[in-house]
Formats: sequence, structure tokens, C-alpha cells
Amino acid sequence: MTLAPNGKAGIIRTERGLTIAGTRITLYDVMDYVTAQYPVKFIRSLFDLTEEQIDAAFS
Repeated sequence: MTLAPNGKAGIIRTERGLTIAGTRITLYDVMDYVTAQYPVKFIRSLFDLTEEQIDAAFS
């Protein structure tokens, strides 16, 4: 996992949009499942994210 400049998992801006640091998963990918009301645990396991990564996406 690549860490954000502050040393924590975070969100970075790429040419694809806002992306979870260390992945190619955009916030748009995650938000599709959030708006469809999938549980957070399901989304986390679907994208194989750490607890820190999913927390960064939701914050």
C-alpha cells in the first residue's frame, strides 16, 4: 500500500479522478455501491481494502 504524504492511507488526485492511495480504485467506484446501499463491510471486501483505506474513502 502506498501511503499519502502525511504517512496515512488517503485519497490522491490522479488523471482518473480521486483515487484511494495505493490502489486504482476511485471514489466514484466506491460511491456507486454506497448509493446502492451496500454495507460498508461488503464494499471493503469487494475491493480488498484495508480498514484505513475504507475509512479514508468515507471521510
